[in-house]
Amino acid sequence: MLKKNMLFTPGPTMVPPEVNLAEAAPMIHHRTPQFSQIFMDVTEGMKALFETKEADVFILASSGTGAMETSVVNLLSPGDKALFISVGKFGERWGELLKAYGCQGVELKAEYGRVISAKEVADALAKHPDAKALFTTQSETSTGVVSDIEGYAALTRKTGTLLVVDTVSSLGVHPLRFDAWGVDVAVTGSQKGCMLPPGLGFIAVAPRVWKAVEQSKLPKYYFSLPAMKKAIADKTTAYTPAITLIRAAKVALDMLMAEGLENVYARHAMLAEASRAGVKALGLKLFTKEGESNVLTAVEAPEGIKIDAVIKRMRDEFGITLTGGQGSMKGRIFRLGHMGYVNQFDILAALGALEKALSDAGYPVKPGSALAAAQEVFLKSKS
Repeated sequence: MLKKNMLFTPGPTMVPPEVNLAEAAPMIHHRTPQFSQIFMDVTEGMKALFETKEADVFILASSGTGAMETSVVNLLSPGDKALFISVGKFGERWGELLKAYGCQGVELKAEYGRVISAKEVADALAKHPDAKALFTTQSETSTGVVSDIEGYAALTRKTGTLLVVDTVSSLGVHPLRFDAWGVDVAVTGSQKGCMLPPGLGFIAVAPRVWKAVEQSKLPKYYFSLPAMKKAIADKTTAYTPAITLIRAAKVALDMLMAEGLENVYARHAMLAEASRAGVKALGLKLFTKEGESNVLTAVEAPEGIKIDAVIKRMRDEFGITLTGGQGSMKGRIFRLGHMGYVNQFDILAALGALEKALSDAGYPVKPGSALAAAQEVFLKSKS
C-alpha cells in the first residue's frame, strides 16, 4: 500500500509546507538587523495570538516544559506556597516542577476526564490566601478536557495570587483572552496549534507580575526573565536563538492571522464536533466527562480490542498516527488530535482509517458510519 504519513497526535502536529520551506532557507546570523526584524515580527505575532497588548512576550529555545519551568523559577522563592490544578498528566507536571524547586505545592485534583470548577478554585484561594500563584492547564491533552480559565482569572485578579496558565496545546485552538480575562502569565510551545515543529517555547508576562519576578529567589540563568527583558530592548535574545524555527514561526503566524483568529477557533470547534460525532457513530464512548477540548478527542477503547495494536497498525500500515493513553490510561483510551494544520478532509481520512483498523481487529463496524456522521457536521458548517 502507498503510505502517506499524517499526524493526529497531541503533538507534534502536521506542519504546513510553507513553514517547512522557511526552515530550509540559508542560515542568517542572529545579531543582524535582518534577524532582529523577523524576531520582533514573531514577538508581535505571538502577542496577537495570546490576545495581549499589555504583556511582555518572550521566545525561548525550548519545549513548552521549558516555558513552564521559566514561570516557576521567576515567580517563586524556596518554600513558597502555590496552588496547582491537576486534571491529567500535564497538570501533574506543575506539581513536579514545584517539588523540584523546593516549593510547597497544594494540589487541586479531579479524576481524569473531569475538571476543577471555579467554585473549587474560589474555595482553595480562600483557604490558602498566602498562595503566591495558581498554576493550571487550559487544555489537558492526556484526558481531553478544557478548563475554565476565564472563571479562574475572575477570581485570582481579586487576590494577590498570580494565575499562570499552560496553553501549550490550546493556544491557537481555544481563545485565550489574556488581557480581557486578566491572566498573569501564559506559556505555550510551538508544536501544536502554532503549526510549527517542536523547539520553541513562548511566555507572556503581565505588568503586575514583574514585582514578583524582582522578589523571586529561585535559581535561574538561561530561563531568567530579567535577562530576556533586557535583551528584547535591543530586539534580540540573551542567548543564541533557534533561528530557523523563529523564521518559520513568522510564516505560521502570518497564516493564522490571514485566516483570522475567530475563524481559527471556529475551525477547531468544527473539527472537534465532527471527530466526536464520528467516533460516537461507531458506538464508541468519549472518555471526557465534561469540558470537552477542541484540541483532541479522547475515546474509551472498545472492550475486547487491543487498542494499542490498532494504533500501531494505523501508523505503520496506513500512515495515520493517533496516540494511546498515558500512564494509568495506557490501553484504556486512544486520542485523536485535530489541532493546527488540519482541515475537514484530514479528519475524514483519520476516521476512515479508524473504521478499517477497528473492523480488521474484530470490532463491528458499519462501513462509512463514522464518515457519514462527520460529514453531517461539515455539511452544516459555513466554512
